[in-house]
Amino acid sequence: MWRTIGPALLFSGTAIGTSHLVQSTRAGALYGLALFVVILAACILRYPAFRFGVDYGHSARRSLIAGYRELGVWAPVLFAVFALPIMIIIYAALSMATAGIAIAVLGGTMSVPWTAFAVLAICSALLMAGGYDWLDKINRVLVAFLVVSTLIVTALVLPMVDWSTLGSTAWTADPKAILFIGALGGFMPNALDVSVASSMWQAEAERDEDTHAHTSLKDARLAFLAGYALTAFLALCFCIIGAGVMNANGVMPETSAPGFARQIISLYSSTLGDGAAVVAAIAALSIMLTTVLAAVDIGGRFVASLWQQASGRETESEFKWVYRIALPTATLASGAILAFLPGSFTALLDLATSASFVFAPIVATLNHLVVTRCAMDEEARPSSVIRWLNIIAIGLMASLAVAYFSL
Repeated sequence: MWRTIGPALLFSGTAIGTSHLVQSTRAGALYGLALFVVILAACILRYPAFRFGVDYGHSARRSLIAGYRELGVWAPVLFAVFALPIMIIIYAALSMATAGIAIAVLGGTMSVPWTAFAVLAICSALLMAGGYDWLDKINRVLVAFLVVSTLIVTALVLPMVDWSTLGSTAWTADPKAILFIGALGGFMPNALDVSVASSMWQAEAERDEDTHAHTSLKDARLAFLAGYALTAFLALCFCIIGAGVMNANGVMPETSAPGFARQIISLYSSTLGDGAAVVAAIAALSIMLTTVLAAVDIGGRFVASLWQQASGRETESEFKWVYRIALPTATLASGAILAFLPGSFTALLDLATSASFVFAPIVATLNHLVVTRCAMDEEARPSSVIRWLNIIAIGLMASLAVAYFSL
């Protein structure tokens, strides 16, 4: 059972972080429930491209990057050119958010950049020591806690929400809102390149089972759909929390990581009581730790898989030694960004999520080509409905990316 739902839980653990805790909460704080439709649309349209990672990983027992290589050398090169620089920025943004929450919850005198670097270093060390198995086990515990605590806080906030904002369209005339939607959509419900990591997690989960106990394709898809639906639902929960705790009180989000974290905790305490504030604070820290841990794993897997395709050596030992080199190297590169980052946490976060937003149609296109052209079981190929939904999503995401640059 755990092997079946493990990849889906890892997807949720990666997603329920910056996109939810920060961006969805900011959406609720700035626009009430007006961006509900944007969050739902992003989750529905991007589902096929994410699901393709599960389909290919289950069928081929390989990473989507191997599928990209089958399309031609240009495909993994294109992915690497975009994904690796974005990955380093995302590391910095995620670790900053985690550091800000940790400082607000636990106190301490260490600066945000140094705390963020320490978070990255600890996560890298854990993954180098335990790999996928440790990641899977740690993620189960943290995801279970954050789901329960988020639902509790959302239930407490519901009476404070101004539900009249649900149908508001005033944001459509605001250029700043359109730019924010680019940042919101970039990580909603997750960065689209996580579909590549999903294919690796799925392949690894299958690889560890004996030949008579492999997960069926139907079960793998259902497990992923359940995790994806949970992720989308929690994104809406955080939008409700932002609307009820901040928008209803006319509070604007802080731009620094510690400031934003303290602001959220303070508002919880003043509106819901100290008990709810403690639950929310611990939940926030759990959310970000799962996200950073999974994100660091994803970065190492990207580099290792790209190296395998470039060198032609697709052995497990080759993957492991490159993975162990990639983790500390990426951590040091993100540390350099942390040392010279701008003063605004939200500016760095919007840069990371907006870059992911622009990159999304490229990943969706590559994934579509893999599951329709590359070698895999015929039963694992998507239905015509899923294919057309992905084509529509690619066209819409590409159009929005062009519009984003024109603003």
